Amino acid sequence: MRRALAAALAVTASAALAAGAGAVKPGLSDKCPVCGMFVAKYPDWIAGVRFADGSYSFFDGVKDLFKFTFDVKGHAPSRSRADIRELFVTDYYSLKQVPAKDAFYVIGGDVFGPMGKELVPFEREAEAQEFLRDHHGASVLRLAEIVPLRPRERHAARLSAGREPG
Repeated sequence: MRRALAAALAVTASAALAAGAGAVKPGLSDKCPVCGMFVAKYPDWIAGVRFADGSYSFFDGVKDLFKFTFDVKGHAPSRSRADIRELFVTDYYSLKQVPAKDAFYVIGGDVFGPMGKELVPFEREAEAQEFLRDHHGASVLRLAEIVPLRPRERHAARLSAGREPG
């Protein structure tokens, strides 16, 4: 089930960016639909969704983008996963928007995003591997490998990070 969900996300992440649709930017009043932060304040971490109707939702990091895609109805009741046409992330080094399906994501490490621990995206695997070594990351993942944590896994992750569950 979890792999099927991840595979479905990879399929819905269209090639619009690769086809040259260009970078899109949030407005000053755009808020992350997951955490409510104003996303334009964090241009180096922008991630986004383009919907079938041509509208966008922007996020202050990859982590919230994926939280949204794993529970679209929970964050945007008028939307569904079928409405998603493209997912994009901002490459950590080049600051270029890239299709989420093409990126390499470093988890763990000593670099934090606007909301703390973050998946750090890269367009090139070699750069992701270099970042992993330089910043003590845990691993490099592709989109299809990123799945939501079950409640028990979230609890264990919080405990291993030295935080109380909550």
